[in-house]
Amino acid sequence: MPHQSNFALLSEMLQQLQVSLVEAYYTECTPQWRELDYVPSYNKFYFICDGEGRLQIDGQAYSPVAGQLCHMPAHVLQSYSAVSDRPYKKYWCHFTATMGGLDLFQWVDVPHLLTVPPDRRDELSALFGELAALHGDSGWLARVREKAVLLEIIAFFLLESNPQLRIVPGRRDEIERLRQIEAFIEANLSEALTLDQISKHVHLHPNYLVRYFNKHFAVSPLKYLNRKRMQHARTLLGTTRLSIKEVAEQVGFPDTNHFAKAFRKEVSCSPTEYRLRLTEQSRRPT
Repeated sequence: MPHQSNFALLSEMLQQLQVSLVEAYYTECTPQWRELDYVPSYNKFYFICDGEGRLQIDGQAYSPVAGQLCHMPAHVLQSYSAVSDRPYKKYWCHFTATMGGLDLFQWVDVPHLLTVPPDRRDELSALFGELAALHGDSGWLARVREKAVLLEIIAFFLLESNPQLRIVPGRRDEIERLRQIEAFIEANLSEALTLDQISKHVHLHPNYLVRYFNKHFAVSPLKYLNRKRMQHARTLLGTTRLSIKEVAEQVGFPDTNHFAKAFRKEVSCSPTEYRLRLTEQSRRPT
């Protein structure tokens, strides 16, 4: 398993994950099923039910069999073809999964081929069947439901891939830079941080830092700072007896009224109401 702090930061970025289904079907391929050396702009999942075939992903050849789930990533050279008169019967989907300007699988290194445990194959078949049915439904509600089912399939794949998961090697330096930024912000939540101060600490021009944050977190550095302050405020309100004024000061708000307004905007209630809710919840019988 990769370094936990790397995945803690990735978890923060996953709050911005957006998925979109391109198409989904169950197909009994023909012996002519074949396309060579192309680079799709979307990800693909193949869940093999029966038959034979060959895939090539980034120069590596694979021959998936029934019960295996194959991930063919976006932006990577690939090919597929039938190899006999028993071509694949398979569920499949094309989809995008992005965080800011990058694909999820440009961050997370996952196996291209996964053998699904026998006791979970019916579950995965049902998910793909539902996804294909939703794709064929023109109703507006189907567009919402298909995102939920697609996320279930992605989560299934990541969970079953868990022992093999790691950060893509080429992204480690970027993760380290993001961690440095996050650590600096976390260590200075009580200070009146400015964009210039954050930029100097990580040796980036302020304009580039703004673009960098928008790319990875879909918010500006100062909005990210405020989000972190409110997260810490919620922790302090729930785990300490500090006054509202003391909590405000510890998260960089010398003015309690300003803190209360910022907290309400983020959490949809006042700091006092938030603490009261937590107190009431703790008193409820379990």
